[in-house]
Amino acid sequence: MRHGAVVTAGIAAAVVAVDQATKYAIRVALPTPGMSVPVLGDLLRLSFIRNEGAAFGMLAGGRIAFILVSVAAVCVIAGYLVRRRPERAWIVVALGLVAGGAIGNLIDRAFVGWVTDFIQIPFNFPVFNVADSSVVVGVAMLVWWLLFGPSPGRAVARAGAASDDASGEGEGR
Repeated sequence: MRHGAVVTAGIAAAVVAVDQATKYAIRVALPTPGMSVPVLGDLLRLSFIRNEGAAFGMLAGGRIAFILVSVAAVCVIAGYLVRRRPERAWIVVALGLVAGGAIGNLIDRAFVGWVTDFIQIPFNFPVFNVADSSVVVGVAMLVWWLLFGPSPGRAVARAGAASDDASGEGEGR
């Protein structure tokens, strides 16, 4: 993948577009906070919640702090893209998901004053939105990559072994 930053930006833009469109649709269809409609019975409901906290409603009341954290996260991702120029699809996609989710909720906090949450599943799980889901999936992908992806030492060792084999200087000597 030669243009990792462009792909990351495209993924982030798509997440922001879907996130903002779904939040707008919920605010129009369910104009009063607390309104809820079943989609798949009790398995999935659309419920309009004004979230003044972090992801999944945690730590309510920290609007400015959450705005600053979101801006910092996007700046760190942008800096990483410029300095490291990642090419691995897994990393590019994960960073796009995290950036898009951070920007989607940042838009709400900065311009609406709170985040629109609307996806409700059973088991007393907090109500969430597309941006929250995007951040969680992106972070999970990054953690998976850190734990199970190729380590730099193994990648170098494999590349060295392949070039040794190609030159006839493999393990037989």
